[in-house]
Amino acid sequence: MKNITFQGALGSYSHIVSEKVFPNENYIPADTFEDAMYMVQNDSADYAVIPIENSNAGRVTDVHFLLPQTNLNIVGEYFLRVEHQLLALTDSNIDDIKFVASHPQALAQCSEYIKNNKLKSVSQIDTAKSCQDVILKQDKSTAVIASKKAAEIYNMKILVSNIENNNNNTTRFLVMSKNKNIPPMDGAGYITSFVFVVKHVPSALYNALGAFAKNNINMIKLESYVLNDNFVSVQFYVEIEGHCNEIKVKKAFDELEKYTENIHFLGTYKAGDYR
Repeated sequence: MKNITFQGALGSYSHIVSEKVFPNENYIPADTFEDAMYMVQNDSADYAVIPIENSNAGRVTDVHFLLPQTNLNIVGEYFLRVEHQLLALTDSNIDDIKFVASHPQALAQCSEYIKNNKLKSVSQIDTAKSCQDVILKQDKSTAVIASKKAAEIYNMKILVSNIENNNNNTTRFLVMSKNKNIPPMDGAGYITSFVFVVKHVPSALYNALGAFAKNNINMIKLESYVLNDNFVSVQFYVEIEGHCNEIKVKKAFDELEKYTENIHFLGTYKAGDYR
Protein backbone atom coordinates (compact mmCIF):
# COMPACT_ATOMS: atom_id res chain seq x y z
CA MET A 1 0.00 0.00 0.00
CA LYS A 2 1.33 3.44 -0.96
CA ASN A 3 1.57 6.34 1.48
CA ILE A 4 0.07 9.54 0.07
CA THR A 5 0.57 12.81 1.91
CA PHE A 6 -1.08 16.20 1.51
CA GLN A 7 -1.34 19.50 3.35
CA GLY A 8 -4.41 19.78 5.55
CA ALA A 9 -6.72 17.58 7.55
CA LEU A 10 -8.89 14.69 6.38
CA GLY A 11 -11.72 16.12 4.32
CA SER A 12 -9.57 18.81 2.68
CA TYR A 13 -9.62 19.23 -1.07
CA SER A 14 -6.09 17.82 -1.24
CA HIS A 15 -7.39 14.71 0.53
CA ILE A 16 -10.18 14.44 -2.05
CA VAL A 17 -7.69 14.65 -4.93
CA SER A 18 -5.39 12.14 -3.22
CA GLU A 19 -8.23 9.61 -3.19
CA LYS A 20 -9.07 10.29 -6.85
CA VAL A 21 -5.47 9.94 -8.06
CA PHE A 22 -4.52 7.10 -5.68
CA PRO A 23 -7.65 5.12 -4.70
CA ASN A 24 -7.56 2.82 -1.68
CA GLU A 25 -4.13 3.85 -0.42
CA ASN A 26 -2.91 5.17 2.95
CA TYR A 27 -3.52 8.93 3.29
CA ILE A 28 -1.32 11.00 5.62
CA PRO A 29 -2.28 14.60 6.51
CA ALA A 30 0.53 17.15 6.97
CA ASP A 31 0.37 20.55 8.65
CA THR A 32 2.13 22.49 5.86
CA PHE A 33 3.09 22.13 2.20
CA GLU A 34 6.71 21.97 3.29
CA ASP A 35 5.96 19.14 5.73
CA ALA A 36 4.20 17.16 2.99
CA MET A 37 7.05 17.60 0.54
CA TYR A 38 9.71 16.65 3.06
CA MET A 39 7.79 13.54 4.07
CA VAL A 40 8.30 12.32 0.51
CA GLN A 41 11.90 13.48 0.43
CA ASN A 42 12.59 11.62 3.68
CA ASP A 43 10.82 8.43 2.46
CA SER A 44 7.95 8.74 4.95
CA ALA A 45 5.54 8.93 2.02
CA ASP A 46 5.58 7.85 -1.62
CA TYR A 47 3.74 10.82 -3.15
CA ALA A 48 2.65 14.32 -2.18
CA VAL A 49 -0.46 15.94 -3.66
CA ILE A 50 -0.04 19.72 -3.64
CA PRO A 51 -2.32 22.52 -4.95
CA ILE A 52 -0.48 25.02 -7.13
CA GLU A 53 -3.09 27.38 -8.58
CA ASN A 54 -6.78 28.21 -8.72
CA SER A 55 -8.79 29.54 -11.65
CA ASN A 56 -10.27 32.29 -9.45
CA ALA A 57 -7.76 33.07 -6.68
CA GLY A 58 -4.53 32.54 -8.63
CA ARG A 59 -1.33 30.79 -7.63
CA VAL A 60 -0.57 29.21 -4.28
CA THR A 61 2.58 31.25 -3.70
CA ASP A 62 4.26 29.15 -1.00
CA VAL A 63 4.36 26.14 -3.29
CA HIS A 64 6.31 27.90 -6.06
CA PHE A 65 9.04 28.87 -3.61
CA LEU A 66 9.22 25.35 -2.19
CA LEU A 67 9.37 23.43 -5.48
CA PRO A 68 13.11 23.92 -6.21
CA GLN A 69 14.12 23.56 -2.56
CA THR A 70 13.55 19.81 -2.56
CA ASN A 71 14.73 17.01 -4.82
CA LEU A 72 11.15 16.04 -5.67
CA ASN A 73 9.82 15.70 -9.19
CA ILE A 74 6.42 16.54 -10.63
CA VAL A 75 5.00 13.29 -12.03
CA GLY A 76 1.40 14.30 -12.67
CA GLU A 77 -1.30 16.95 -12.46
CA TYR A 78 -4.99 16.85 -11.57
CA PHE A 79 -7.70 19.49 -11.96
CA LEU A 80 -10.49 19.49 -9.36
CA ARG A 81 -13.76 21.38 -9.73
CA VAL A 82 -13.94 22.90 -6.24
CA GLU A 83 -17.40 23.31 -4.72
CA HIS A 84 -17.35 25.23 -1.46
CA GLN A 85 -19.97 24.65 1.22
CA LEU A 86 -20.76 26.88 4.18
CA LEU A 87 -20.66 24.52 7.17
CA ALA A 88 -21.61 25.01 10.81
CA LEU A 89 -22.40 23.09 13.98
CA THR A 90 -25.54 20.98 13.71
CA ASP A 91 -27.43 23.28 16.10
CA SER A 92 -26.35 26.51 14.38
CA ASN A 93 -28.57 28.52 12.07
CA ILE A 94 -27.65 30.95 9.32
CA ASP A 95 -28.70 33.88 11.51
CA ASP A 96 -26.14 32.83 14.15
CA ILE A 97 -23.18 33.24 11.78
CA LYS A 98 -20.95 36.29 12.18
CA PHE A 99 -17.55 34.83 11.18
CA VAL A 100 -16.36 32.48 8.48
CA ALA A 101 -13.12 30.49 8.84
CA SER A 102 -11.08 28.72 6.17
CA HIS A 103 -7.82 28.64 4.26
CA PRO A 104 -7.02 32.03 2.63
CA GLN A 105 -7.46 30.52 -0.85
CA ALA A 106 -10.96 29.30 0.01
CA LEU A 107 -11.85 32.67 1.53
CA ALA A 108 -10.66 34.41 -1.65
CA GLN A 109 -12.66 32.01 -3.81
CA CYS A 110 -15.82 32.86 -1.83
CA SER A 111 -15.14 36.58 -1.30
CA GLU A 112 -18.39 37.74 -2.92
CA TYR A 113 -20.57 35.66 -0.61
CA ILE A 114 -18.58 36.79 2.42
CA LYS A 115 -18.86 40.45 1.43
CA ASN A 116 -22.55 40.31 0.49
CA ASN A 117 -23.43 38.68 3.81
CA LYS A 118 -21.19 41.00 5.86
CA LEU A 119 -19.24 38.19 7.44
CA LYS A 120 -15.79 38.58 8.97
CA SER A 121 -13.12 36.29 7.48
CA VAL A 122 -10.84 34.25 9.74
CA SER A 123 -7.78 32.77 8.02
CA GLN A 124 -6.83 29.24 9.02
CA ILE A 125 -4.17 26.77 7.91
CA ASP A 126 -6.70 24.51 6.15
CA THR A 127 -10.35 24.19 5.18
CA ALA A 128 -11.00 20.90 7.02
CA LYS A 129 -8.86 21.90 10.00
CA SER A 130 -11.23 24.85 10.43
CA CYS A 131 -14.02 22.33 11.02
CA GLN A 132 -12.06 20.75 13.84
CA ASP A 133 -11.48 24.15 15.48
CA VAL A 134 -15.15 25.15 15.38
CA ILE A 135 -16.21 21.78 16.83
CA LEU A 136 -13.58 22.00 19.57
CA LYS A 137 -14.77 25.48 20.60
CA GLN A 138 -18.47 24.70 19.95
CA ASP A 139 -18.66 28.11 18.31
CA LYS A 140 -22.14 28.67 16.88
CA SER A 141 -21.18 32.10 15.52
CA THR A 142 -18.46 30.79 13.17
CA ALA A 143 -19.11 28.95 9.94
CA VAL A 144 -16.50 27.15 7.85
CA ILE A 145 -15.87 27.05 4.12
CA ALA A 146 -15.03 23.45 3.28
CA SER A 147 -16.05 20.42 1.23
CA LYS A 148 -19.04 18.09 1.42
CA LYS A 149 -16.59 15.39 2.44
CA ALA A 150 -15.52 17.51 5.42
CA ALA A 151 -19.17 17.93 6.40
CA GLU A 152 -19.58 14.14 6.40
CA ILE A 153 -16.35 13.44 8.29
CA TYR A 154 -16.95 16.03 11.02
CA ASN A 155 -20.75 15.77 11.14
CA MET A 156 -21.33 19.42 10.32
CA LYS A 157 -24.42 20.97 8.80
CA ILE A 158 -24.35 22.49 5.31
CA LEU A 159 -25.97 25.90 5.67
CA VAL A 160 -25.43 27.03 2.06
CA SER A 161 -24.09 25.03 -0.89
CA ASN A 162 -21.75 26.19 -3.64
CA ILE A 163 -20.85 29.66 -2.39
CA GLU A 164 -17.77 30.02 -4.62
CA ASN A 165 -17.52 33.18 -6.75
CA ASN A 166 -17.19 31.30 -10.02
CA ASN A 167 -19.28 28.32 -11.08
CA ASN A 168 -16.23 26.87 -12.80
CA ASN A 169 -13.96 27.26 -9.78
CA THR A 170 -11.11 24.83 -10.43
CA THR A 171 -7.87 24.09 -8.61
CA ARG A 172 -4.84 22.48 -10.22
CA PHE A 173 -2.88 20.00 -8.12
CA LEU A 174 0.60 18.58 -8.68
CA VAL A 175 1.58 15.01 -7.85
CA MET A 176 5.15 14.89 -6.57
CA SER A 177 7.53 11.97 -6.12
CA LYS A 178 11.16 11.38 -5.21
CA ASN A 179 11.51 9.42 -8.46
CA LYS A 180 11.41 11.16 -11.82
CA ASN A 181 8.96 8.69 -13.41
CA ILE A 182 9.24 10.39 -16.80
CA PRO A 183 6.56 8.86 -19.06
CA PRO A 184 7.52 7.43 -22.45
CA MET A 185 6.65 9.49 -25.51
CA ASP A 186 3.49 7.87 -26.88
CA GLY A 187 1.81 10.75 -28.65
CA ALA A 188 -0.03 12.13 -25.61
CA GLY A 189 0.20 15.74 -24.52
CA TYR A 190 3.00 16.52 -22.06
CA ILE A 191 3.98 19.37 -19.77
CA THR A 192 7.57 20.03 -18.73
CA SER A 193 8.19 22.22 -15.68
CA PHE A 194 11.44 23.85 -14.56
CA VAL A 195 12.89 26.92 -12.87
CA PHE A 196 15.89 29.07 -13.74
CA VAL A 197 17.66 32.29 -12.80
CA VAL A 198 18.62 34.66 -15.62
CA LYS A 199 22.13 36.04 -15.79
CA HIS A 200 22.32 39.69 -14.72
CA VAL A 201 23.11 41.06 -18.17
CA PRO A 202 21.02 43.04 -20.70
CA SER A 203 18.48 41.05 -22.74
CA ALA A 204 19.18 37.84 -20.82
CA LEU A 205 15.49 37.07 -20.29
CA TYR A 206 14.62 38.03 -23.87
CA ASN A 207 17.24 35.65 -25.23
CA ALA A 208 16.33 32.90 -22.76
CA LEU A 209 12.69 32.94 -23.83
CA GLY A 210 13.78 33.12 -27.46
CA ALA A 211 15.24 29.63 -27.08
CA PHE A 212 11.69 28.27 -27.01
CA ALA A 213 10.35 30.51 -29.77
CA LYS A 214 13.19 29.43 -32.08
CA ASN A 215 12.28 25.80 -31.53
CA ASN A 216 8.52 26.28 -31.94
CA ILE A 217 7.72 25.36 -28.34
CA ASN A 218 4.64 26.78 -26.65
CA MET A 219 5.30 28.31 -23.23
CA ILE A 220 2.13 28.15 -21.15
CA LYS A 221 3.38 29.59 -17.85
CA LEU A 222 6.09 32.08 -16.83
CA GLU A 223 6.17 33.43 -13.29
CA SER A 224 8.91 35.39 -11.54
CA TYR A 225 10.09 35.44 -7.92
CA VAL A 226 12.66 37.70 -6.26
CA LEU A 227 15.21 35.48 -4.51
CA ASN A 228 16.83 37.87 -2.06
CA ASP A 229 16.60 41.30 -0.47
CA ASN A 230 18.46 43.17 -3.19
CA PHE A 231 15.67 42.64 -5.76
CA VAL A 232 18.27 41.73 -8.40
CA SER A 233 18.29 37.93 -8.54
CA VAL A 234 15.01 36.73 -10.03
CA GLN A 235 13.90 33.13 -10.40
CA PHE A 236 11.43 32.11 -13.08
CA TYR A 237 9.01 29.19 -12.91
CA VAL A 238 8.22 27.90 -16.40
CA GLU A 239 5.90 25.35 -17.97
CA ILE A 240 6.08 24.38 -21.61
CA GLU A 241 4.13 22.01 -23.82
CA GLY A 242 6.46 19.19 -24.74
CA HIS A 243 8.41 16.18 -23.52
CA CYS A 244 11.91 16.63 -22.12
CA ASN A 245 13.23 13.93 -24.47
CA GLU A 246 11.97 15.62 -27.64
CA ILE A 247 14.80 16.85 -29.85
CA LYS A 248 13.36 20.36 -30.07
CA VAL A 249 13.04 20.60 -26.28
CA LYS A 250 16.65 19.47 -25.81
CA LYS A 251 17.80 22.10 -28.31
CA ALA A 252 15.85 24.78 -26.46
CA PHE A 253 17.47 23.81 -23.15
CA ASP A 254 20.94 23.94 -24.73
CA GLU A 255 20.17 27.48 -25.87
CA LEU A 256 18.65 28.39 -22.51
CA GLU A 257 21.86 27.51 -20.68
CA LYS A 258 23.71 30.36 -22.45
CA TYR A 259 21.62 33.04 -20.76
CA THR A 260 20.66 31.48 -17.42
CA GLU A 261 22.04 29.73 -14.37
CA ASN A 262 20.70 27.30 -11.79
CA ILE A 263 18.31 25.54 -14.16
CA HIS A 264 16.30 23.12 -12.03
CA PHE A 265 14.28 20.50 -13.92
CA LEU A 266 11.04 19.74 -12.04
CA GLY A 267 9.47 17.09 -14.24
CA THR A 268 7.80 15.97 -17.44
CA TYR A 269 4.31 14.54 -17.04
CA LYS A 270 1.13 13.89 -19.00
CA ALA A 271 -1.18 16.85 -19.34
CA GLY A 272 -4.35 16.54 -17.27
CA ASP A 273 -7.66 15.68 -18.93
CA TYR A 274 -9.00 19.15 -18.06
CA ARG A 275 -6.63 20.87 -20.51
